[in-house]
Amino acid sequence: MEKIKIGIFGTGRGRDISHNFVKLGCEIVAICDFNAERLQNAARGFGDSVAVYSDFDSFIQHDMDAVILANYFHEHAPYAIKCFEKGIHVFSECISNGTMAEGVELIKAFEKSNSIYMLAENYPQMIFNREIKRICDSGTLGKILYAEGEYNHPGDPKDTSFLKTYNYFEKHWRNYLPRTYYITHSMGPIMHATGATPKRVTAFASFAGVQGEVPTASHVGDQVAIVMTQNDDGSIFRVTGCARFGAHHNSYRVCGTKGQVENVRGTDDIMLRYNEWTKPENAKAVNNYTPEWNDYEEEKIKQSGHGGSDYITARMFIECIKENKQPEHPFDIYSAVAMSSVAILSHRSVLEGGVPYDIPDFRNEDDCKRYENDRATPFYTTGGGVPDIPCCSVTDFAPTDEQVALYRKSLNL
Repeated sequence: MEKIKIGIFGTGRGRDISHNFVKLGCEIVAICDFNAERLQNAARGFGDSVAVYSDFDSFIQHDMDAVILANYFHEHAPYAIKCFEKGIHVFSECISNGTMAEGVELIKAFEKSNSIYMLAENYPQMIFNREIKRICDSGTLGKILYAEGEYNHPGDPKDTSFLKTYNYFEKHWRNYLPRTYYITHSMGPIMHATGATPKRVTAFASFAGVQGEVPTASHVGDQVAIVMTQNDDGSIFRVTGCARFGAHHNSYRVCGTKGQVENVRGTDDIMLRYNEWTKPENAKAVNNYTPEWNDYEEEKIKQSGHGGSDYITARMFIECIKENKQPEHPFDIYSAVAMSSVAILSHRSVLEGGVPYDIPDFRNEDDCKRYENDRATPFYTTGGGVPDIPCCSVTDFAPTDEQVALYRKSLNL
């Protein structure tokens, strides 16, 4: 079989991801970025054999089988649709759609295409989350009632190196990112482990705006949003988006009628617990252990990013292409849009004091009609769009003039 030809749109995160595809025997044939400096740096790294584009419409004409969408967090859907129209497969980072209307458009375009679409959500493939899913699949937990996922990523407000790499202009999406939106790292692993899909959501945020002489242009003073969902199997999820409290950790727990499993907060270790009267035969009530990969490509996995999950996620996508099949829940397009809908509608719940929202299914025409013109967004867009809803629960919050001046100085703006 000929090498699968890959194009990369977004050369920051996209360049990191590309290494795994090369290890999988793919060929990177073209790159595209709107940021001239990043594009130039990436071009030097890839070498003369890779075509370089600053315009997506020209890039998409290049001969390639699949595109890695690693552009701005909230702007994947329009470019995925262009890929669908050309029969190009899509590997899409983070949320699939930045607005509800884009969710409608994305699914309708997908259903007219022959493209494979995969949400590039990697956290389910971390070693502890793979073990949590294995335990759930064993059935020993009984009926799943409750699960929680926390993606907690605090940062030093004085760290200018982070700004230069990830947050490098005032209207950057990170400066307007509601706490509910970056949800796939907290929700994806428990959707994967349990098989459940959210159907109704409510959320609340906790505000603590950054104070003092720090370089920031962020309009988000919320430090955490707690999102609660009712799911199609009767279970309940409690998740964060991207939280900023206490110490950094990724933490997941699944509880059933007979037992519960979790990773020990901030570690890869597993705690699996049953009651004495519900434990499986020849098992202990309390089990603490470090899981193993049990994977034929363990060495390659250990060399990749995000605890090995980047390689496995890329491998899943290539397997789908080779076998001409869509990925399974929660990496398929319907799961991706469901997660994005949770991200968007839970923020509206925050702004409305916890009012619950039903999560639409855009295979249903009535749900499509309800949201087909809903383009409300907290973000600026590369096409010149401006925010039309607040990004913070304290709707008039903004950084001080002094903070913005320090931000500009640190970035030489």
